[in-house]
Amino acid sequence: MKKKLLISDIARQLNVSITTVSFILNGKAKEKRISDSLAEKVLKLVEDLDYKPNQLARSLRTGKTKTIGLMVEDISNPFFANIARLIEEKAYREGYKIIYCSTEDDPEKTLDLINMFRDKHVDGYIITPPKGVKAAIQELINDGFPVVLVDRYITGLHTNFVVVDNMTGAYNATDHLIEQGYRRIALVTTDSEQNQMLQRQEGYRRALENRHLEPTVLAIPYRESAEQMIRQIAAFLSEQKQVDAVLFATNYMAVRGLEAISRLDLAVPSDIGVVAYDDHDVFRFYKPSITAVAQPTEAIANQVISVMLRLLNDNSKTMQAETCTLPTSLLVRNSTPRRQQKTTAPDLESV
Repeated sequence: MKKKLLISDIARQLNVSITTVSFILNGKAKEKRISDSLAEKVLKLVEDLDYKPNQLARSLRTGKTKTIGLMVEDISNPFFANIARLIEEKAYREGYKIIYCSTEDDPEKTLDLINMFRDKHVDGYIITPPKGVKAAIQELINDGFPVVLVDRYITGLHTNFVVVDNMTGAYNATDHLIEQGYRRIALVTTDSEQNQMLQRQEGYRRALENRHLEPTVLAIPYRESAEQMIRQIAAFLSEQKQVDAVLFATNYMAVRGLEAISRLDLAVPSDIGVVAYDDHDVFRFYKPSITAVAQPTEAIANQVISVMLRLLNDNSKTMQAETCTLPTSLLVRNSTPRRQQKTTAPDLESV
């Protein structure tokens, strides 16, 4: 087995101290008044001998680590997991590695992650930002780092972002239910003030308003556990017995909602119609299959990494901020058949 090369071996070959080599590899040569010629010798030997931190040595020469930090809300969510995988594939083909993690929509954790990525000297940042991190992202931009926001943007922050048309997606889903004969349509969403969630609620409300129907909204705290979410949805549907269809504002809420519906011994679609915003593999196999608003994950990932690579390769740093809003599509399945109305016409007219 080949002996692992140590920092002491580097120091011995150049007849310098281990401390001196460490300072140079950590970018402190200037601070410690180490000569440029000695720093150059150390960095060259590090590369020649393929010492483990040669990526750091190379980054000190080129100013690039060939890594990109990717921070999403929840990497276990199929939507973010698919986007991360596609971004990673394309970045790798272009010579970049992706380091990704979950923010859990927590501003404090997000700030910690940004600092961690700064310490790792990543070249660029792809972020799904929670509220409360505007100043930190503005600081990244001010410091010259390429930044691309995904899934949402921050009002008043001039930067690159890739989102979908959430309002139209929710509008079309609600309008589909109305066209199918549903009249008492509820929205189950979160209490999040993220713009994408507010836009989904706005699309739902506009579709109902255009048909002179009344909204019924349940907003569940974002950090509720799965069991708490199921119980709240079940209690809501028990109280709102007039509801004949539900639009769930996220795929994970739809999964919890289907469990709640099952616990109430309600049947989809005979008792209640269901649409999920954001598709999920389980919706295709569920009996009956669940109608869903599909987000174009491949197009989102391609657009995000394309913008990032252009920013990384633009040495002049003069590129204008790129903004992209992509359309969604409605996948009509068996959870929203044409409704056989059980109420009388006068009742419907009075809604």
